[in-house]
Amino acid sequence: MDKDADQVLVGEIGAAQGLKGEVRLRSYTQTPADIATYGSLQDETGAREIEIERVRITPKAIVARIKGVTTREGAEALNRTKLYASRAKLRPAEKAKDGEWYVADLVGLAAVNADGAELGAIVGVHNFGASDIVEIAPVSGEATFLVAFTEATVPEVDIANGRITVVLPEELED
Repeated sequence: MDKDADQVLVGEIGAAQGLKGEVRLRSYTQTPADIATYGSLQDETGAREIEIERVRITPKAIVARIKGVTTREGAEALNRTKLYASRAKLRPAEKAKDGEWYVADLVGLAAVNADGAELGAIVGVHNFGASDIVEIAPVSGEATFLVAFTEATVPEVDIANGRITVVLPEELED
């Protein structure tokens, strides 16, 4: 489900941790524990408010206590719940440091090569555990393709002009 521009995905609840209602948490914030500082968060539908009471960082995971959840069964019911914060709770984009942006702001940007020729549009930014990956829908209408979101493959992100520069790996060039 697409959220409106006011809502930014900041994390996702994972599996239950222990027997007292704690959950593993995937935080998409720069400092993982900061996810607990935004106050009430919303689920993907916007119908449920979720408040993180506290987090603790362990060597293997971020573990969180969710307000009102006191049993393993309650924690299990929240598995895979995406957590959204209102943009008003986040640092305004104009106060971001150089090289900082919200991943949500990348979706919809044009992807261009070093010469400025349009390759397509960003339709997603994913992270399957190793690093961020940008999904691009080509202007040709062919299937989307993925490129690593590194300084080598994405040397420039220009939010103000609505584009990113992409250096395609040799195997994707034609």
